[in-house]
Amino acid sequence: MSKKDNGGLTVIFAYLNEKNRPYSAQDVFNNLQKQHGLGKTAVVKAMEQLALEGKIKEKTYGKQKIYFADQVIQAEYQSSTSAQFAEVSEADLKAIDSRTSDLSTQVQAISQGCRQLDAELKELNSSLTTEEIISEIQELKEGCSGYRERLEKIKSATNHVTPEQKEMVYKERHLYVKEWKKRKRLASDMMGSILEGYPKTKKQFLEEVGVETDEDCKVTMPNT
Repeated sequence: MSKKDNGGLTVIFAYLNEKNRPYSAQDVFNNLQKQHGLGKTAVVKAMEQLALEGKIKEKTYGKQKIYFADQVIQAEYQSSTSAQFAEVSEADLKAIDSRTSDLSTQVQAISQGCRQLDAELKELNSSLTTEEIISEIQELKEGCSGYRERLEKIKSATNHVTPEQKEMVYKERHLYVKEWKKRKRLASDMMGSILEGYPKTKKQFLEEVGVETDEDCKVTMPNT
């Protein structure tokens, strides 16, 4: 191993023991690169080697590896092995893991609550303010008042159409539309006969005789 590589191991090992907290390889690279000029690949390899040699601890969370200081400094880096931190029993570690799990559950519950509150806040922000609602209610009341006045005028009018008059109008309409269709069909048949021996087009014929069709006048025949 080159002196540079050995120096990287020493620096990283000392850093993890000094901070005594978990770091990823990316964290260590970000924190030490500027001061010590360590490359990302060198940092990753150094931390993997330290973990392989048992000088630091390694844990995997999903796709990410986390490294942290062992609780005993190895003899390779000090003249004798001595306890750097207070020893932690297996029961204490289990209790810490349990507490961590509980806190993670709490964090998830709080995060879910925050998301719900954010959704409610967005909905409230998009809703009308109290002043806007009061103003809109006033406008609606004024509109209703106008409609009531109009309704009263309609009710009080004396020129209402009786059901009998309405029925008579519908019957007359039906008669006129029926006659309209009949005459249009007769005119169409007559023009068809004439056009059989006419040397020009239908449009030219209509222009010559001065006939305007419903289509020319943009009139649509109603249904009977």
